[in-house]
Amino acid sequence: MKNWKLSITLLATALLSLQACTSDLDQSPKDDDASLADSFYASPSAYKQGLAGVYGNLSLTGTTGAGSSFLQGVDAGTSQFGRCLWYLEDLTTDEVIWSYENDGGVRELQRNIWTDQNPILIGMFSRTMAEVAIANEYLRQTTPEKVSGRGHNDPALLAEIEDYRNEARVLRAYAYYVMMDLFGKAPFVSESDPLNIRGPEYDRAALFTFVESELNAVIPNLKPGRANEYGRLDQTMAQMILAKMYLNAEVYIGENRYADCVTQLNSILGSAYALESNYLDNFKSDNNTSTEVIFALQADGQFTQNYGATTVIINGQVGSIEGNGSQFGVGGWGGALRLRKQMVQKFQGDDFNNDDRNTIISGSRDIEITDIANRDQGYILAKFSNISSSGVPGTSGTFVDTDFPVFRLADAYLMYAECAVRGAAGASIATGTNYVNQLRQRANNGSTAANIADGELTLDFILDERARELHWEAHRRQDLIRFGKYTGGSYNWAWKGNGQNGIAISNNFKVFPIPALSIASNPNLTQNTGY
Repeated sequence: MKNWKLSITLLATALLSLQACTSDLDQSPKDDDASLADSFYASPSAYKQGLAGVYGNLSLTGTTGAGSSFLQGVDAGTSQFGRCLWYLEDLTTDEVIWSYENDGGVRELQRNIWTDQNPILIGMFSRTMAEVAIANEYLRQTTPEKVSGRGHNDPALLAEIEDYRNEARVLRAYAYYVMMDLFGKAPFVSESDPLNIRGPEYDRAALFTFVESELNAVIPNLKPGRANEYGRLDQTMAQMILAKMYLNAEVYIGENRYADCVTQLNSILGSAYALESNYLDNFKSDNNTSTEVIFALQADGQFTQNYGATTVIINGQVGSIEGNGSQFGVGGWGGALRLRKQMVQKFQGDDFNNDDRNTIISGSRDIEITDIANRDQGYILAKFSNISSSGVPGTSGTFVDTDFPVFRLADAYLMYAECAVRGAAGASIATGTNYVNQLRQRANNGSTAANIADGELTLDFILDERARELHWEAHRRQDLIRFGKYTGGSYNWAWKGNGQNGIAISNNFKVFPIPALSIASNPNLTQNTGY
């Protein structure tokens, strides 16, 4: 069992004083819940349980099982954080396609024709703002004054609570980073605001400033990399958020911050994290033991049952022709997921014949997907698994034990290489090439046959290499936007813009629309241009 077990019980306790809604997602205590919260936090152990609830919102959807959602009017299947993140970052790109287009919101996302009514966008907006609300309430309930008023004065407990508060602040900052990336704006609410306030709209610049300042304030007080118990964040996770922000700063705020990205990367690369010797062990049911995964969304087939990212991915990998669920330790969903041709082509060539990252299964399949509903068209993938590195199947054949890796050290290697090519101060091409080659040697069982030379390290190469290393890990949309390949017609993929061979899409699709329900309930919010 994983050390930091997020359970439905813990999530429920964290929500004792919260009332969720699907409007502007400012969640507020009920009038009679102050005493309920005091009663709960009377126990010293409740402070860690409450923190588990802040983490738990990223893995679970409700308090009574996989089909429940505490977000009123929002379905559990379209509001699980990891699943929605994966849909928006990968399903909207050249990496993957979903066979069942009658599933709410899927058709519009994977054909790049979404609107502000899309239920998955509503779910992502709601769930992410719920994370802000839950973190805010935890911070309200754990101030020194509140804790002292409940009679807690043990120095060790007080120090732990301060650690918990810092972690809650990072999780809130991460939520606002996600909002900045996906929606370009968000209603801003902190623990200092009055209850029931409808937050003012923060644009990307304001969100960038908040997240940057918040993370810089708490990083010195976080545990060093790999010093915290598994499942809880540390300095390195917070530094990854900053590095991602600086890498994409030209998109977010129109500024070149690559040198700042390198500064963060140097700290990350000098931390206690190390590449896992086997690439695919990062995606198995015991990936909680990986030395490389910096932060993950936890999954457990018994204790955190949900229809989240890895449950969807692993069941979805099972081919309609192959019926290969036993290969992954699941029953499977009959060919739900397939690869778009352009993703397959990233692995064509002799360099990738023995590459562990190339888990593509072609069989008798056609690489072209001319009919999305035809589950026999398109190649399939075998990257994620509900079987451990020692061959032991997960505890459930439906709900998987495999955690979803949000940040991996390998990503930092590739980010450094990109910064070097972009001319960032403090980054060298030779070092960037070395990092790429370490990943390639890992993928080729130590062989240097697929290594590259300094002159081959170009932006086009890096974009493709990121797809090879990080596919299906919720990075692709962000990468394509940063490289100028997402909108317009310079790079098209199957079914982009609702064309079988792909067509250009307009620049407004670089951000998602603010859900109409959220705008209707919060007059401070405005719609993104083009929607």
